[in-house]
Amino acid sequence: MADRTARAASTPLRRQLLVTIVGITSIAVLVLALLLAVAVQRLYHSEAITKLERDATRVAATAPDDEAHNPRPFSKPVGLNKRLVVGIYRVDGTRIVGDGPESSPLASEAANGRLHESVEGGTLTVVAPIPSEVGVTSIARVGMPQNDVNDRRNRAWLLMGAFAVLVIGLAAGAAFYQSRRLARPLERLTRAAQSLGDGDFTVRAEPSGVREADEAGRALEVTARRLGSMLDRERAFSADVSHQLRTPLTGLLLGLESALERPSADLTAAIRAAVRRGEHLRDIIDDLLRLARDAGPDAEVLDVPDLLADLRSRWSVTLAGVDRPVAVTAHDPLPDLHVKSSAVRQILDVLIDNAVTHGAGRITVEASDIGGGLAIDVSDEGPGVTDDAEDIFARRHSASADGHGIGLALARSLAEAEGGRLVLRRPSPPIFTLLLPAADPLPPSADHPNP
Repeated sequence: MADRTARAASTPLRRQLLVTIVGITSIAVLVLALLLAVAVQRLYHSEAITKLERDATRVAATAPDDEAHNPRPFSKPVGLNKRLVVGIYRVDGTRIVGDGPESSPLASEAANGRLHESVEGGTLTVVAPIPSEVGVTSIARVGMPQNDVNDRRNRAWLLMGAFAVLVIGLAAGAAFYQSRRLARPLERLTRAAQSLGDGDFTVRAEPSGVREADEAGRALEVTARRLGSMLDRERAFSADVSHQLRTPLTGLLLGLESALERPSADLTAAIRAAVRRGEHLRDIIDDLLRLARDAGPDAEVLDVPDLLADLRSRWSVTLAGVDRPVAVTAHDPLPDLHVKSSAVRQILDVLIDNAVTHGAGRITVEASDIGGGLAIDVSDEGPGVTDDAEDIFARRHSASADGHGIGLALARSLAEAEGGRLVLRRPSPPIFTLLLPAADPLPPSADHPNP
């Protein structure tokens, strides 16, 4: 319940990316737009003042210097903007001729011989002194409606606003595309992880072009393969244990039952035999566990005669009371082998169990040097194998499958894991041969040079 509530409260990655990118872009655009708006307002005001100062200077240069004493009709200089308000004023700020207010406080400030600018009655105004021989006696006043400057500024602001909206829209489109591009690989990884949790170990993450997501996908694939392989090994281990323990456990139970049913049976001998068979079962389980976990030394020196003697001792106990003698032979000299003794022991147990179950007569185990390796033959006097030589080594998963089934498949896989091979050398009478490579000779050292 808490997990569902947390998932419901969390925001999807696509929305987070979209909101983040659009938000950052909007803030950046708005801040820039405000700065540009202030700069544009100042720029247009400065341009308007510069033009008015130029026009006021021009009017002052063309106006007669005695206008304050001899007023005459006034006309604007040629080329002056018609929207300009032009007038000539006395130094006290009263209008002499031209257009404009009857009184201009700004005009009186130009009596000092300098240009002045201000806003009077909604008009952006510049005044310039008209020089004469006796000093400043009149003032040229030039103005333009403040709304003209404001309208120009507003048009620039409107254009900037439209451009800002366009930039934010483009950022939103890019954010939507990028959020989908980044979120899709993660969504696919989520679905793949859910499938893996449901037991699908064949999940594959499609390449997305995002390196981190692709690396996560490859890691998920490797994990899926490892989990699938681990599960397969666990299943195979269960089947192998069941197969390998069936015959020893049956022999143990039969021995105990036989001792109980016979009044004259030697119970002490029966118990000892059961203990030996129980120890054999324990050894089988330990061997299979080590092999399943790939534990144990990687380069044991295999003592073949000791292994064969142990094999004969164990199977002689298992086959006690059955006319199935086990004979072992080791032809000296034998090569040195660096293999797991537990693997070789399990392979030979499978072959002998196969001979007990499907063969007849004497069981022979013979080890010999074949030049560069060791060959161990396991044969019996039964009718032999009628199936195809490769089919008998295929693992059979059906519980009703008879024949060679799981055991021979296990034996071959163990042999190949040790760098060897298990083959059917002769189908009738059957001879199975385990081929194991000899250990590489150690290179001569400085302490023990070759003679």
